[in-house]
Amino acid sequence: MENQQFLVLRKIKAISDFQFSPITTDILFDNDDKIKVEYSKNTGRIKHIYYDENLLLNFRPQNGLFTLSLFAADRIIRSISIPHLRAVVQSDISEFIKEGRNVFCKHITEIDENLRPLDEIIVVNQEDELLAIGKLILPIPYIKSFTSGVAIKVRKGINKSKI
Repeated sequence: MENQQFLVLRKIKAISDFQFSPITTDILFDNDDKIKVEYSKNTGRIKHIYYDENLLLNFRPQNGLFTLSLFAADRIIRSISIPHLRAVVQSDISEFIKEGRNVFCKHITEIDENLRPLDEIIVVNQEDELLAIGKLILPIPYIKSFTSGVAIKVRKGINKSKI
């Protein structure tokens, strides 16, 4: 059974390495003993990954990748400097983003150049305070050149949930 848990954890870390980066994986999975995996009752597949009692990642079976939780986003921004996995928005719109509103191109001041459309992204203000998590909609060059349109579809703002 312990070997089975090792193989599952190895698979989870491999997906995380691919999706986020090995550095991020090391931050999210710094203590394997605290990781708990919840499986779907119907399919037996991975559904949620917890760190202690905190939701860390959700598994999306549609594409085989993870969605970040606010807890995971908070761990990442405390450990890795801007702009890794982040979009920095103007501080004056922070309250709107915290409520779960989408991020427009014109409000982004800095963004991780390595991200691609549909990648998970963390939204922070200019003081690097966590505002929301979501999904990147447009390619980075478009975001930098457009003055209108949605750049990030926010899944959850920090005011909609506790970390």
